[in-house]
Amino acid sequence: METEKKLILVLPELCMGCKSCEYSCAVEHSKSKDRYFASLEKPSPIPRIRVLLVDSYTVPMRCQHCSDAPCLAVCPTKAISQTPEGFILINDNRCIGCFMCAEACPFGAIKIHPELKIAVKCDFCVDRVRAGLLPACVEACPTGALKFGTINELMSTVASKKAKEMLKRLASEGITSVFAKATQTKIEETISPTTLREMYQSVGWV
Repeated sequence: METEKKLILVLPELCMGCKSCEYSCAVEHSKSKDRYFASLEKPSPIPRIRVLLVDSYTVPMRCQHCSDAPCLAVCPTKAISQTPEGFILINDNRCIGCFMCAEACPFGAIKIHPELKIAVKCDFCVDRVRAGLLPACVEACPTGALKFGTINELMSTVASKKAKEMLKRLASEGITSVFAKATQTKIEETISPTTLREMYQSVGWV
């Protein structure tokens, strides 16, 4: 049975632009994987995720690991491949820094490492995910703006969040329960047999 593809859902309304995801990503892709020593390494580790300001929101942007990835199709050295999980990875040893993948990416998620002169992008923290851990950016987010899971799990989370928001809004309007109100209305609209007879008294009964 094929494993359902894992995704990272971004909720811009929860992002406060702290860039904890960027910092954690850089540390995860350092040699030491240590937050205190990573900044001293040469070449310097860089994040594979960027927090961008879009209108009034800050939005974490990263590789979307497309099913039909254009970067994979244009790479002349076959440095880009797709794992069984659907993750798009770059082989550093094969990359020649031609930048064709970055030009093909519709999300602008690939950049050239300034020191190594090779393409770098989000690798979905594939080793962490295979070990049953969260991607570094998701784990580091203090507000839950980044969610990790299958499409069904993520949509269930979103639906639950929207339902809670709706009930909170109704409560602020003085409606304690949608179901209680609906039941009450139904009772009020029920006509008793006696009332019905009085309404049709002039007609007569068989």
